[in-house]
Amino acid sequence: MQGVFDGQSLITAEMIAGSFPRKKPENHGEAFETARAELALILHATHQQVEEGKDPAEIVRRLLSYLNALRSKVHPDVWQALIPVAQNHPILDYFLQDPLTRWSFTKPRGYSGDAQLLDYIYCDPHVAESVAGASDTGKALYSHTKDVPSCVAARERRDLLTRYVDETANKSGPQAEVLAIAAGHLREANRSTALAEGRLKRWVALDQDPQSVGLIARDFQGTAVEAVDGSVRTVLTRSHKLGKFDLIYASGLYDYLQHNVAVKLTKTCLQMLKPNGRFLFANYAEGNPDAGYRETFMDWVLLLRSEADMWNIINASVDRNTVEAQVFFGENRNVLYGVVEKRG
Repeated sequence: MQGVFDGQSLITAEMIAGSFPRKKPENHGEAFETARAELALILHATHQQVEEGKDPAEIVRRLLSYLNALRSKVHPDVWQALIPVAQNHPILDYFLQDPLTRWSFTKPRGYSGDAQLLDYIYCDPHVAESVAGASDTGKALYSHTKDVPSCVAARERRDLLTRYVDETANKSGPQAEVLAIAAGHLREANRSTALAEGRLKRWVALDQDPQSVGLIARDFQGTAVEAVDGSVRTVLTRSHKLGKFDLIYASGLYDYLQHNVAVKLTKTCLQMLKPNGRFLFANYAEGNPDAGYRETFMDWVLLLRSEADMWNIINASVDRNTVEAQVFFGENRNVLYGVVEKRG
């Protein structure tokens, strides 16, 4: 997972797949052949629905369901081998008419899960023109893909971040300092009452994508927001003298971090907290019902975690006697949150 440290050479599906000790699919023999045959039937039936002119939103809804069922019952090695089979099927072009699916699959910024992709998930005004320019089929597909459980969870996550920032401003007063790691376009700031009312001392938005940093600097000029070009590596090595914070959060980063890197980052962030400061990290949860479609036709692979996985990160990062900690699900139970508060 060294790619996470190298500027824009971020995480690829192959890199995440390679982080797990897996056997070759042929070692699963008949199980792999059976799964491949089932996938072929799913894709053939989908292709027939397209040729019959079925409603695109209904087509993609059914496909999500079938792919998730297949993913859930086969061995992870077998599923990884099925991903390129799906991606090489002619039906891919149909789903690439969806602007959300297309952006994820083609990766114009060179990596998965970039800030522009989140804008499609947020239905942000910045992507309205792109959506309007999609084909009728593309618009119909997007009407469904933008509302799958993981996308709903992402919008819930954005709004939860806003609440945490505003709570921090209320608790800490005008000297409140916030750090967002892997900030993307910092869309949660658009909804912050504390920022709008000038009740934050500073809100540092750190990201390793220069385009995201530039957009933040432009959109939030004259506010408490400070855009900083930096990565997980610069945080771990303390390359930036960022100071101490009342709130630090990493909302979309841990989905790509192996356990040992997640622990290192958590330790570092906890050291950067003021007394009574809070650190929040988020991760998509195991059992996410649209993972099958996301990993195939969107080519977007995440490290899904359980509650136990989240607690393992916290427990390996800090003496629990020195903090208050909790792990909880978001509203639609597709994202897990870990919150660690440093005792004063």
